[in-house]
Amino acid sequence: MAAADKLTGLKKAAILLICLGEETATKLLRELTDEEIFKVTRCMANIEHIPDEVKARILEDFELSAESQAGLVVKGQEFAKKLIAGSGSKNRETNLMRQFVTGTEARPLETIAKMHPSMVAELLEREHPQTLALVLSTQATEHAGAIIANLPEEKRADVVHRIATLDRVSPAVIDRIEEALSKEIGIVVGSVEQRQVGGLKKVVDILDSMTNNLDSDILESLEQVDPDMVENIRKMMFTFEDLCALDGRSIQLILREVNNDSLTLALKTASDEIKAKIFANMSSRAAEMIMDDLEVMGPVRLSEVEAMQQTIVKIAMKLEEEGKLVLGNKGGGDEFV
Repeated sequence: MAAADKLTGLKKAAILLICLGEETATKLLRELTDEEIFKVTRCMANIEHIPDEVKARILEDFELSAESQAGLVVKGQEFAKKLIAGSGSKNRETNLMRQFVTGTEARPLETIAKMHPSMVAELLEREHPQTLALVLSTQATEHAGAIIANLPEEKRADVVHRIATLDRVSPAVIDRIEEALSKEIGIVVGSVEQRQVGGLKKVVDILDSMTNNLDSDILESLEQVDPDMVENIRKMMFTFEDLCALDGRSIQLILREVNNDSLTLALKTASDEIKAKIFANMSSRAAEMIMDDLEVMGPVRLSEVEAMQQTIVKIAMKLEEEGKLVLGNKGGGDEFV
């Protein structure tokens, strides 16, 4: 280890906290921001031995009494994790531990997560779409959506399709991709465990984060390639229970397209909230009839109920395509006035 006067401020802080012991260090960490805790615990993880002279000098620098002791042999990883465990609320502890475990080495994919979406798009747009899909599937939902929005229009649907069909990826594949990325962004590649990436859920989250109706444009292009996938994505993007979020006018428009028998079947397993929303937007006589029918309705196959709910969802989506209502609010559409 370098002499104390040659150490960075971060390294000195990490050594000081170790020297102070877990109880005192934990109290000090509670006064730091999450970012500061993340940085200092990462630094601790790389410390295995603190020479006696370094310990003494650092304690002096911080105006603490120093005693003559043998150098400390510490387990930096374990010490850091114990400090994080005492850093405050359970949610904060979980978040910090996740950052610590995945961030003890600076990886290209981690660096991409901190880059501006347009810069990432420019860096990756010449890569094969499969490589793009793998990289984007590892990123946070909103970040991945913003990167896709900055890609050339002709590439977007292809990349989304590939993300949806990704499953588990071997460490060797990720290593090769990160090795290639490291040449562009100058970061050393570390090892990585096999992990789940991509899939329809990832695509749905990415599309839901997009604005300016880019999700609709992408789905329209994707439908020409894989209509079954698009149908599954749409099912996941908007559900029957999501009708609760619509205003009364939109509910009434949908109900005009649905007969009472179909609506009764769809409401068989619906929540009280969606039932109340629908009954409030129809005549009291029609609502009473449906409530009576629900009470006397016998057992029905769950698949039949879900199919009818999905039929009503498709009606809602059709009305949105016609510009008659807006499903959700992603900031890209016009409001009705």
